[in-house]
Amino acid sequence: MSVVDVIKEQIESNPILLYMKGTPRFPQCGFSSRATEALMACGERFAFVNILEHPDIRAELPKYANWPTFPQLWVNGELVGGCDIICEMAATGELETLIKAAAAAAGEAGAE
Repeated sequence: MSVVDVIKEQIESNPILLYMKGTPRFPQCGFSSRATEALMACGERFAFVNILEHPDIRAELPKYANWPTFPQLWVNGELVGGCDIICEMAATGELETLIKAAAAAAGEAGAE
């Protein structure tokens, strides 16, 4: 499997996915920390990939996503954006609406 195939598989199999530096419990940069806090405040589980442990993904994802920085939030296969966008959406309540809808849809799909 190529790195791009791995990225596609991760995005397709996780309705809420954050590519970040570090982990939600131990973020390794301020932007990843703020993005994680905003996501956790939504109260739903989300998947994450620590790009510091996956230099191949760290190198390829910006080209695949056409988005140069990390963190990157993907919801239902679509790139939402990075830290600033995540925090802006959290401030308006838009992030929680999006995350709860994605989690509910994933729960319904899993219940079939």
